[in-house]
Amino acid sequence: MKTISKLLLVLLLLLSFSSYAQQFDTALEYLEFLGKEQEIVTKSTWKYTKAVAHSKSDRNINNKRKNLLKTVARAIAKIEKAQGFEGDDYKNNVLRHMRLNESLLKHDYAKIVDMKAVAEQSYDLMEAYVLAQELADKKMAESQAEYEKKIYAFAATHNINIIESDNDLGKKMDISNKVFKHTNALHLVFFKVYINEIYLWNAISKKDVSGIQQNANALSETAKEGLEILKTHDVYKTDKSVLLANKAAFEFFIDEAENKIPEIADFLILNEDFETIKTTLEKTPEKKRTKKQIDAYNSKVKALNKAVNNYNKLNTNLNNKRKSVIDKLENTKTFFLARHIPKD
Repeated sequence: MKTISKLLLVLLLLLSFSSYAQQFDTALEYLEFLGKEQEIVTKSTWKYTKAVAHSKSDRNINNKRKNLLKTVARAIAKIEKAQGFEGDDYKNNVLRHMRLNESLLKHDYAKIVDMKAVAEQSYDLMEAYVLAQELADKKMAESQAEYEKKIYAFAATHNINIIESDNDLGKKMDISNKVFKHTNALHLVFFKVYINEIYLWNAISKKDVSGIQQNANALSETAKEGLEILKTHDVYKTDKSVLLANKAAFEFFIDEAENKIPEIADFLILNEDFETIKTTLEKTPEKKRTKKQIDAYNSKVKALNKAVNNYNKLNTNLNNKRKSVIDKLENTKTFFLARHIPKD
């Protein structure tokens, strides 16, 4: 009885699997099934890579990545359970492509999210982040191209005609990667300049006059180098909008470093001199204070009061101008991508 029961159990399991596994009568039916599952995954993955490049919320990106991983896992499980058509070669090719997407999401893009969180701390970190993003996108595009190659081979073997279209996902990904490569290259040129402005204002906040001068010189030098790079930088399809927005930003940084920062440094020196005179006066007993000391103090107070107004006005103008050029650059990049990235 035990032997019979085991045999019946095995037969029931086989029958259950056979009834669950999806079967296909024609190559076209099989191709459409796999193509539908793959299209869901690839389109979603491509949308995710665009979110990585442009979303401001790291938490939102990570949540999308986790949800997408579930989508990929469901598609893989569904295809694995389906029977192959005349063998499993084509099925395995599709699964190989999907598993690469899954691996990229689990590892490469997870690492990219982490890299993005610290990318703005230095030029080297920003460059590493951009290169990692481009490499992951390239792996995905290459996998998509190989997958589409297998589609056409399978279709040709079974006399199925696939009409090529400019809207094919592989072509969209190829165009998108070229667009991102253009904007990423310009962003690295910009960031090399911008990081020096961050260092400059850190020095200002510390009232480090020596550091201010050093970083102002570095800002001016890198901004001028940036302008020279823009003169020979490739233009994407005659669209110079991002180039011109970067040019405006660099011109602002040069003016800031060469004309505005010296005024700020002078104010900090004046303020430091005032504090020294004030401290000396306060430490001197009133009866021992000389007319020269009091006159010097009063003169510095008058000069400082006038300088404070100029300093505040200068800071306000700088902040407004900086915000204007940076906002214009970000908006220009957004419109540039909207113009040139293929629609879904």
